[in-house]
Amino acid sequence: MPRPILAILAMLAALPAMAAEITLQPTEITEWKAVYGQVETRDRVPARARIGGTLVELKVTEGDRVEAGQEIARVEDDKLTFQLRAIDAQLSSLETQLDTATTDLNRGEALRERGVITQQRLDQLRTQVDVLKGNIDSTRAERRVVEQQVTEGAVLSPDNGVVLSVPISLGSVITPGETVAEIGGGGVFLRLSIPERHATALREGDEITLGAGSGMDGETGRLAKVYPQIEGGRVLADVEVDGLDGRFVGRRIPVRLPVGTRQAILVPVDALIRESGLDFVTVQGPDGPVRRAVVPGEPVRTEGGEMLEILSGLKAGDAVVTGND
Repeated sequence: MPRPILAILAMLAALPAMAAEITLQPTEITEWKAVYGQVETRDRVPARARIGGTLVELKVTEGDRVEAGQEIARVEDDKLTFQLRAIDAQLSSLETQLDTATTDLNRGEALRERGVITQQRLDQLRTQVDVLKGNIDSTRAERRVVEQQVTEGAVLSPDNGVVLSVPISLGSVITPGETVAEIGGGGVFLRLSIPERHATALREGDEITLGAGSGMDGETGRLAKVYPQIEGGRVLADVEVDGLDGRFVGRRIPVRLPVGTRQAILVPVDALIRESGLDFVTVQGPDGPVRRAVVPGEPVRTEGGEMLEILSGLKAGDAVVTGND
């Protein structure tokens, strides 16, 4: 290659990169509120005892996974056992009486054919047999009721999920309807408690961002429900997050929530120059590019890429020079 061309290429390589100018205009950005969300289960249902008695068996503890209908504890009432024994004795007596009455009825029918007893006496014997049969059926039904009560001593899980708490211990005396365990199921979500001044800015379907320290930094979720009642100056809202860790119910996770919009001055990230602990941005002045000290804010993600908010030092209409150190 001729030496003149090589010299020209070397001169071009030594020149600084072409500078670009960006005229600043106010940009509408989303204003975020840092709050904490708490991991909650969608359903929190108590597993209750259906009969009173003594807790003789407890099969679960906090953190165990359970299925709907699974037996998690058993309650026994000694009075039910005594009732079954009494009913069995009564049945045995009635069945013996029925055998005797049936024998008397058969004998009476034979005697009636020979004209020894009257039809009235035969009808009395037949009625006695029918009454005893009815008493036996009634007693057996009473026994089935008691058997059902014994069966209801099994405390069943009302839903698929995890055992959140077991407020009683083995051997406790409990009453009907008392909670034996609390079951959390249906998946998990984040529940937010937000100051009421931001309530009107919340919209179902808004996107929220999980903050640093959550283990899912930068992941997004969807505002699924905003509760209409405000208590203690705060409004509750539920957020659905895919892949949310549900091992620890009640865990607090930092969240950034959109609560409005505002106007801001944004510059490309590479337009910021840091020297001697100060931040500068090059702007086009009357006599050429000059550096102006600025106070930068937080990075802002836009459709055009990541930008940097400038809190002070620049104004709308300034021409920022980029690509020229």
